[in-house]
Amino acid sequence: MSTLKVTLVERDGREVTIHDAGIGKSLMEVAKANGVEGILGECGGGCACATCHVYVDAEWQDVVGPPEVLEEMTLDGVSHITRDNSRLGCQIVLSREMDGLRVAVAPPQ
Repeated sequence: MSTLKVTLVERDGREVTIHDAGIGKSLMEVAKANGVEGILGECGGGCACATCHVYVDAEWQDVVGPPEVLEEMTLDGVSHITRDNSRLGCQIVLSREMDGLRVAVAPPQ
């Protein structure tokens, strides 16, 4: 399996750069495996809880793409902290084009 680099900015501003994120894995899986604070993934990647909510940096939004309908519905449940660049980490499947991806962990629900 090929790997790539992703950076997650935790709520306290600490940056966690993962240099061996697996292509084909979700951002949530990679973040949890690397102990990123604030990425809980309580629903196990089922797009049901928004505990892996992130803000995608502007330069990466086109590469990551917009949320699908189910993801939008889940994000509606946390609309008080949702932004135009909100995504659920469980729904971002890492691809070669995402090498260097940078996101910030959203505030708690």
